Amino acid sequence: MRIVVAAVIERADRRLLIGQRRKQDSSPLKWEFPGGKARDGEGDPQALARELREELGVTLTKCAEMGRVRHCYPASSEELEIRFFAAAMAEGEAKPLCFEQIAWVLPKELGGYDFLEANRELIANLATGKIKPAEYLKGLQTA
Repeated sequence: MRIVVAAVIERADRRLLIGQRRKQDSSPLKWEFPGGKARDGEGDPQALARELREELGVTLTKCAEMGRVRHCYPASSEELEIRFFAAAMAEGEAKPLCFEQIAWVLPKELGGYDFLEANRELIANLATGKIKPAEYLKGLQTA
């Protein structure tokens, strides 16, 4: 089973950062939270920091796990364990280095985007306010 880390980054205005996969990627043009597969021997925070640098050109300052989901996409026989993290980034502008485009959206707007299937439960919890990323980061020291 492969470990995948994903960042739910929330700005002060409550908007969340999402990215759209490129046309040539698997699941083309689907939306997702930034992140990717952890490398062997890499801890979750290290993998998340690396992925955010590679995908958005930003620096992770702190993160806290919000939940996990196991999923197997039909095109692959490999089971994934996706670990979702509330994450904060250093000041600076996120750039879509590995995405078709990125967007900052309110939680209630998430349902209007075509997300990867493994994100559906998290999307519902974010959209209804059941999960608030900022609450997971309260009291955490910046790395």
